[in-house]
Amino acid sequence: MMAIIGASGSGKSSLLNIIGGLDRPSAGQITVNGRNLDINLLSADECAQIRQLYIGFVFQAFSLIPTLSAQENVEMTLRILQVSPAERRRRAAYCLSLVGLGRWADHRPFEMSGGQQQRLSIARALAHGPAMLIADEPTSDLDSETGRQILQLFAQLVEEEGITVLMASHDPASDDFATEVYELQDGSIANRVSNGRSN
Repeated sequence: MMAIIGASGSGKSSLLNIIGGLDRPSAGQITVNGRNLDINLLSADECAQIRQLYIGFVFQAFSLIPTLSAQENVEMTLRILQVSPAERRRRAAYCLSLVGLGRWADHRPFEMSGGQQQRLSIARALAHGPAMLIADEPTSDLDSETGRQILQLFAQLVEEEGITVLMASHDPASDDFATEVYELQDGSIANRVSNGRSN
């Protein structure tokens, strides 16, 4: 798990957006799944396809659909990808159990705590089987204990599922869980710390 830290305006979200193919860089290269890509030459559809294949997003705002159950929220990503109904149900149930919400499948977001809603957004991000999760301030709307639980969940996903987690955070606890910490200052990497954990 890698953490990007820095003051507001240092470029954390911009960097995540570039890595996720949401924004285009002014210079440099992006490597996706071992392949150098010139994002500036790709169409919006090609960037979307890369995101669908390799990347899941977890945002500060949970962005859940309030009228849908937890199961249906997770299935929505798979519905867009035209996955069969049976496979959607199977994968959604698996992702919900992975984040500890198996018993909450029929509940709507407003019936859940903030931590449960963030876990639901993580399950949704995992549904299509991405190689990487990009998380922008995933603990900022949570109390410190719930935030640590989300960070522990990310560490578990790295360890057990082999997923790369890249997150931007102001949360000092993120340093405790990340294998690499990059500090940004004015859009540049000012410091890099390796915590010696296996990735």
